[in-house]
Amino acid sequence: MSYAPLRGARRQHSIQAYANVGLETEVFSASPQRLITLLFDGARAAIMKARLHMQNGNIEGRGIAISKAIDIVDSGLKASVDQESGGELARNLVATYELIIRNLLLANLNTDPAKLDLAERLLVDIATAWREAVDPLPLEAAVY
Repeated sequence: MSYAPLRGARRQHSIQAYANVGLETEVFSASPQRLITLLFDGARAAIMKARLHMQNGNIEGRGIAISKAIDIVDSGLKASVDQESGGELARNLVATYELIIRNLLLANLNTDPAKLDLAERLLVDIATAWREAVDPLPLEAAVY
C-alpha cells in the first residue's frame, strides 16, 4: 500500500495536525513552570505571525495574530501572576504585561511595526529571565 504525496491544503492540514498533537502532548505532560514557558513561546509565535501579516498587508491575519498574542499575555501570563503574595515584583510584572498588551493594540490599530517590536522585546526579556530563574532549557531547545 502506498500513499499519494500530500500537496497544497492537504499537506498544510497534515503538518498542522502533527504539530498540534506534539504541542498537546507537551502541554499535558508539562510542569506548571513549563506551561508558563509555553505561553511565552505561543505569544512570541503569534507576534511573529502578526509581523509577517503586517509586512504583507494582510489586515485580517494581522488582527487575528495580535488578538491571539493579547489573549495569551492577558488570560495566560498576566492571569497567572500571584499578586497577593508577589508584592511589588508581581505588581510590576502585571504592569509590564499591560504595557505589552497596550503596544500590541497600538501596533494593530496603527499598523505600527515599532510597537510590535517593543511588545516582543518586553516579552522576550521577561521570558529570558523566567527561563534562567525557573525553567532552564538545554541551549539547543531554547527559542530566544
